[in-house]
Amino acid sequence: MKRICLSLMLGIVAIGAFAQLSLEDVISGGKNFYKYYMFNYDVKFKGESNDLVIQRNDSVFFQSINDNELKYAFNKESLNIILKDNGIKEMKYLPRLTWENSSLISFSDRVSYYLVDLNSKKADFITKPEGAENNDWLSLQHKLAYTKGNSLYLFSDGEEQEVGISEQKGIVYGTSVHRNEFGITKGTYWSPDGSKLAFYRKDETMVTDYPLVNIEPRVAELENIKYPMAGMTSHEVTVGVYDLKSKTTLYLKTGEPKDRFFTNVCWTPDGKYILIAELNREQNHMYLNKYDVVSGDLVATLFEEKDDKWVEPQHPALFIPGKNNQFIWQSVKDGFNHLYVYNTDGKLIKQLTKGNWEVTDIIGFDDKAKNVFISATKETPLESHAYRVNLASGKMNRITAANGVHRVIISKDGKYAVSNYSSLDQPVRTVVYSTLGKEIKELKQAKNPYENMEIGEIKMVELTTKDGETPLYGRLVLPTNFDPAKKYPVIVYVYGGPHVQQIQNRWQGGVRGWQLYMAQKGYIAFTMDNRGTPSRGKDFEQAIHRQLGTLEVEDQMQGIEYLKSLPYVDAERIGVHGWSYGGFMTISLMTEHPEVFKVGVAGGPVIDWKYYEIMYGERYMDTPQENPDGYEKSNLNNKVNQLEGRLMVIHGAIDPTVVWQHSLSFVRECVKNGVQLDYFVYPRHEHNVRGHDRIHLMEKVSRYFDDFL
Repeated sequence: MKRICLSLMLGIVAIGAFAQLSLEDVISGGKNFYKYYMFNYDVKFKGESNDLVIQRNDSVFFQSINDNELKYAFNKESLNIILKDNGIKEMKYLPRLTWENSSLISFSDRVSYYLVDLNSKKADFITKPEGAENNDWLSLQHKLAYTKGNSLYLFSDGEEQEVGISEQKGIVYGTSVHRNEFGITKGTYWSPDGSKLAFYRKDETMVTDYPLVNIEPRVAELENIKYPMAGMTSHEVTVGVYDLKSKTTLYLKTGEPKDRFFTNVCWTPDGKYILIAELNREQNHMYLNKYDVVSGDLVATLFEEKDDKWVEPQHPALFIPGKNNQFIWQSVKDGFNHLYVYNTDGKLIKQLTKGNWEVTDIIGFDDKAKNVFISATKETPLESHAYRVNLASGKMNRITAANGVHRVIISKDGKYAVSNYSSLDQPVRTVVYSTLGKEIKELKQAKNPYENMEIGEIKMVELTTKDGETPLYGRLVLPTNFDPAKKYPVIVYVYGGPHVQQIQNRWQGGVRGWQLYMAQKGYIAFTMDNRGTPSRGKDFEQAIHRQLGTLEVEDQMQGIEYLKSLPYVDAERIGVHGWSYGGFMTISLMTEHPEVFKVGVAGGPVIDWKYYEIMYGERYMDTPQENPDGYEKSNLNNKVNQLEGRLMVIHGAIDPTVVWQHSLSFVRECVKNGVQLDYFVYPRHEHNVRGHDRIHLMEKVSRYFDDFL
């Protein structure tokens, strides 16, 4: 078993020399959390120029790329003067600004959306209508689409227009669909010139009602939601196009079957067509279809993608500036997420990037569209770097030099990049690079927020899968005042599911504040990414197909074997904690390996995948009808008699994601089989316990390990 360690000593000193962390310090919702949370430095490019904009509290400063002098630009008070002169109510604070160009800024607060020209001192605004949600503001066109209830409206030229009025309960306009899978985050899409609005219409009348209970009234009230469980009936989606001038709506002729997923909606630059990635219910066959927005007709299927496990389109077509007939498409069809250039006739022009690494983001283009800028894991899946990719040759040049995880913005002309980055022993640093890869200057070096706190040593660990073929990455936090001659208990924090990577070479290895807190109390904290997690390619992620909880548990046990090999680990005191997929993993580990795990806390756990939603659940497990053995094997209700350790299960009582039925069914099976467990419910909380109540949650979790591990 291969092991590579990078260590960070953050203070091994005598007891009492440094202050102690509290839950209020390390848990979001805590009174002191933001004192220790390391924000990225808020810096932008000033519109199309290469000047930098730095916003500090209620003031804005400019800085040239070539010097370090901060030049005062304006503040909240001077901006309020402009607003007041234009008959607009003053703001109480300066919000984050978007620079549309070098003089035009847009921003919003809780009440309105604003557009201000700093040169002409002209300002305009749209007040958010009462009850408006899902707001989609087209800033330069000064138009706003929004929903009220299940209906869709827009505001343009001083007039509210009705786009889609819900005919009955279960008909929903203008919201995200397919439970936010496939990269869907909203339900409205403005045309390039703002003359039309594409939107989702969702019919969920055929979806089973799922009961949630509101305990706030004296007599509790039923609050049904629509929840399409795996193997059951899903909602049906269509895409409408509203013409603001004629005030008419046309629906794209997407045809049959209706039980499909419509994702990655994208307008062509000329505004004549819409591209939609359409995915079958089985999620193994995708069509990229092109529709005429005047007739609604299907013009062509540009290309198809198939996979024997699943296809998961996450990104819409991205048109190359100045080339209205060419776009970039992201796909994992060659085994890793890469970029492909197609034309609007569906012809593949070229595969732009390739290799055993992943493109994680497209940052932008230069002003002449000769290069595209991307983030990728080319060096290692533990890091993210920015690259310049020549669109003609495909030649790549790395921009960011320092090791770590970089979050990058690019200037409009493509000559400069600003990166906020960190690494294991490097707090967030903000630097300017030329896109040729040269570091020009440092803008900000964040201080270590824990420099006066007692923090344990953090190590990055590399293991392998059981067959020795595939690397697995983990992170170890040693107790403060660590003594290698002693034996320490271990708490494994686990997620282990798709789309969540916990181990990266970023500040403190991405360690959770709670793990630092528990290390301070004398625990070793361990986390590892198993197969099924992202950034490692299609085979790594798809290995879990139809058998959730099998290979993930096998990989996590490789981490346990590593821990047992350490002379300072007390193998008789190993605990595990996780939430959601991590809750599923916690109970899976405790029931599959009861001889190993003494204590566990499972939050919001999936217990039986047949109770989970169609879009996510069927991607990984197919339907219960198609994969009865897989569902049966992963069903934790079948494993209650294997539980030996002390287990607490926690659930939000109105959880709309992992519905309460999951953990209640597990409690019922435990009672039927005479198996003891501990159980706690958070009334009126959904899938995560948020706000200051989260302190209560993590105190309960911490006490449980203190009491029983």
